[in-house]
Amino acid sequence: MSAAGKGRGNPASGSGKGRGNPAVGPEGGNGPAAGPSREGTGRTVRLALAGAGAAVAALVIAMVVTGAATPRVIPGLSDEGALTRWGLPLSKLTMDAAGVLTVGALLAAAVFFPSDKGLLGKTALTYIRAASWLALVWAGAAVATMVFSLSDALGLPVTDVLGGDELTSFASQVSQGIALTLVVLFSLALALFARGAITAGAAGGLLVLALATLLPPALTGHSASSPNHDLATTGVAVHLVVLALWVGGLAVLCAHALRGQAQLEVAAARFSSMALWCFTGVGLSGLFSVVARLTSLSELFTSAYGLLLLAKTAAFALLGAAGWWHRRRTLPGLASGRPGVFVRFASGEVLVMFAAVGLAVALSRTAPPPAVLPVDRAFEVLGYSMPPEISLANLVTLWWFDLFSGTLVALLAGLYLAGVLRLARRGDPWPWGRTAAWFIGVLVLLVATQSGVARYAKVLFSVHMAEHMTLSMLVPIFLVLGAPVTLALRALKPAARRGDRGPREWLTAILHSRFVRFVGHPAIATAVFIVSTYALYFTSLFASAMEEHLGHIAMTAHFLVSGCLFFWVIIGVDPAPHRLPHVARLILLFVTMPFHAFFGIALMNMGTVLAADWYDQLGRTWGASPLADQRDGGAIAWGFGEIPTLIVLIALALQWWRDDERRARRADRRADAAAARTGGSGDAELDAYNDYLARLDKRNSRE
Repeated sequence: MSAAGKGRGNPASGSGKGRGNPAVGPEGGNGPAAGPSREGTGRTVRLALAGAGAAVAALVIAMVVTGAATPRVIPGLSDEGALTRWGLPLSKLTMDAAGVLTVGALLAAAVFFPSDKGLLGKTALTYIRAASWLALVWAGAAVATMVFSLSDALGLPVTDVLGGDELTSFASQVSQGIALTLVVLFSLALALFARGAITAGAAGGLLVLALATLLPPALTGHSASSPNHDLATTGVAVHLVVLALWVGGLAVLCAHALRGQAQLEVAAARFSSMALWCFTGVGLSGLFSVVARLTSLSELFTSAYGLLLLAKTAAFALLGAAGWWHRRRTLPGLASGRPGVFVRFASGEVLVMFAAVGLAVALSRTAPPPAVLPVDRAFEVLGYSMPPEISLANLVTLWWFDLFSGTLVALLAGLYLAGVLRLARRGDPWPWGRTAAWFIGVLVLLVATQSGVARYAKVLFSVHMAEHMTLSMLVPIFLVLGAPVTLALRALKPAARRGDRGPREWLTAILHSRFVRFVGHPAIATAVFIVSTYALYFTSLFASAMEEHLGHIAMTAHFLVSGCLFFWVIIGVDPAPHRLPHVARLILLFVTMPFHAFFGIALMNMGTVLAADWYDQLGRTWGASPLADQRDGGAIAWGFGEIPTLIVLIALALQWWRDDERRARRADRRADAAAARTGGSGDAELDAYNDYLARLDKRNSRE
């Protein structure tokens, strides 16, 4: 029996039917002893040194082959020196490796090892503490990377940039320095908060923060300056997240096995379930990143950047084969009591992974092949040329692929369909109306973010406002009516071990969290829905968001989330922390919708253009002026609310009617049950009236 079974093991570690010290939760399971042996610790140290050596060797070889190690120094120009030339990639390698291992340690604590009613076990607490120390290394490496990056940017030795104000200016004003500053701050926060984390929820929150900390440096590198920077930026973000989960998870799992600790079979099975998704995500995101940076297939073989990509692809293929071997051979061997098979093979896989990390750092230090771009300012900021004059035909035909929205659409459709199919295989019914509503919402989301609407939304404020209204007031209605949370709770299986947290338990914990109770309050949800719109457009936020691809992603996500939150309160089918009576929902709807009309009127009466610098640099020569187009956008915001309001009223009326029917059926059942107990009809008023008639009949008969 695995560690997920009855939990028998060392009583001192809190096992024994899941009861023990509540501060540390359950431990146990058959297998090695819970405590690491000295020999196991030595093997772990040797693996760490071997992994570091593989990463450094791959980095050095790549830099030598591509010529980055021996750049041409032009006489008379300043040179940063060999210390910066080698210190920058090595410090960046340390930063990336520490970040990946921090993610792996937090992943192990939150997911791999069983918890007891949300409390972490002894093993999980060990990895939380390890994540705290790794985060400190991450912060220190980020500081070193910042210093070497400034030296490289100015072409000055490190000693010349440490004493002045250049470092402060770099950290607070230059995008690359700001990104590294965020890494330092977030990693220090991780190190601090991980010291006191004892619950699975806290470990999960720290894991999300660690994944977010990985992103800033990558999003300010080559991805932000590639021809299709939208695709490159989103691709590198997805690539980093799934790669950190994959590499960090396996590295920590291998270290756990080498130390001879318990619950290896449980942790390996959970990692295996996640690894296939990570492998797919790494492959697809890497492919999209290549497409965004290279303009021809021949550049893979004729440029240093392309050769490094081929080397990474080879490592990726090797890791895919290793994952297949794990599923076929090593996991069954582990289940049969032969952990050595898994340890030996996983150790080799970890070395390949860290060699790939070294190649990735070398790749970040290598510029992509220069692309021949149109002499067009619009192309530089949009990633595509200025579209022709807007028409219905162009809106229908000029589709534009956005990786973030496309991935979101695929996940929403695929996961919902998988849930419905699982219920169907079990023979459980699921209302077809909910399925239809969900896929209508997904289809509208697809059209709003991938068709010509998305292409023109960056060029015309009126189209942007139509997209905004669609994402915040139309798509959420259908998504909320699809009841995705209810479907997930019915389709997901409970955790194998009582008290542990699987996907279903995580979802339930999130629904019952204080954060969801706060944002799910009708007053808060309504305030977010209304106030955020005014705050976005009547401050500098809109201009800042339009300038960056991440700003467009943030706006899309905010429109969807705020809309779903509000309509969840009004017509939500899923369980909610606060339930309003139907009359209160109707009043809330009629109170809220006029604010969007007032917003539209305010836009139509404005005499200045929002984000004027953005629209001026595009150089659009057709259509209405920016101010006239902005007034058209205000008219769209003013009139758009009628259609969503009508849909919500219909849905609310149907829900009210069905709720009354359910109440009537429950009352009838209670009445029938009361009648069966007392011999009456079950209706108190009817019984009293019948008694009255009986008394009248007796009195008449006596008379």
